[in-house]
Amino acid sequence: MSEISQASSRWISAFLDAQAAELDASENTRLAYGRDLMDYAAWLDQKKQTFEAASRADVENYLIDCDAAGLAQSTRARRLSSIKQLYRFAYEEGWRAENPAIQIKGPGRQKSLPKTLSLEEVDQLLGAAQISAKSQDDRLRNTCMMELLYATGMRVSELVTLPVSAARGDPRMILVRGKGDKERMVPLAPAARDALGVWIKRRDALDDAARKNGAAASKFLFPSRGKTGHLTRHRFYMLIKELAVAGGVDPSKVTPHTLRHAFATHLLAGGADLRAIQTLLGHADISTTEIYTHVLDERLKELVLEKHPLAKGN
Repeated sequence: MSEISQASSRWISAFLDAQAAELDASENTRLAYGRDLMDYAAWLDQKKQTFEAASRADVENYLIDCDAAGLAQSTRARRLSSIKQLYRFAYEEGWRAENPAIQIKGPGRQKSLPKTLSLEEVDQLLGAAQISAKSQDDRLRNTCMMELLYATGMRVSELVTLPVSAARGDPRMILVRGKGDKERMVPLAPAARDALGVWIKRRDALDDAARKNGAAASKFLFPSRGKTGHLTRHRFYMLIKELAVAGGVDPSKVTPHTLRHAFATHLLAGGADLRAIQTLLGHADISTTEIYTHVLDERLKELVLEKHPLAKGN
């Protein structure tokens, strides 16, 4: 898409500023809104149209073009949601007399079951983290990250931004700051506590050495020399793919989020209460957590079809 007009850019900037100030939207949420609205603005520019004058037909034609371009149903639904919220904001600010997108029904979202991993596959990933990196420091860090992710079900953004202060003192519980800056306490299993203790000791030694060379102390559990100051989500995504290959697990099945799904599914299979899992995952709505009951149902069906003697035929 081409560059957008200054007028469109001002609309988007004002909308994103309001999202941050009034709704406390996270940086990742604002970035997603920004990408969607930049695409819509560029499309309008090509049609010699503007945010201010665009009609319902323009919004619908944009969505048709998105569909023709092969964008996923979920992506089209998200883009329409972004456009609706922009126009609602414009209406409230008096920039438009109406919201042209308010009556447009989106394509909906396909409710697919989340991918998860078996206990054996998780063990293979954890084992790979202990042996596959080139340096001992990286092996200790990777082991700690993987153990924490599986032990807590954290989102990857929560993991990489963990402050070191939250993990000191051999904690039985760890404080996690989630979406909307909501905090929750998550218990740590012994294996995760052990990996955390070993990594913090080594991390502090590395931090001390860096400070002697003039570097500032890091506040993050998993520091990095990049501009964020911590390991990025993208780097961890690549890292977990590397561990999948090293551990003999199909890398197409493995993302940071599949470990979060594995955490929830394995807890449910072990008899954990759905409300408890909701709290541990930081879900605002129990309906989001309920999808794991469907995942478990599917796994049980697979077991019956694969293991039951009558399912094999003669």
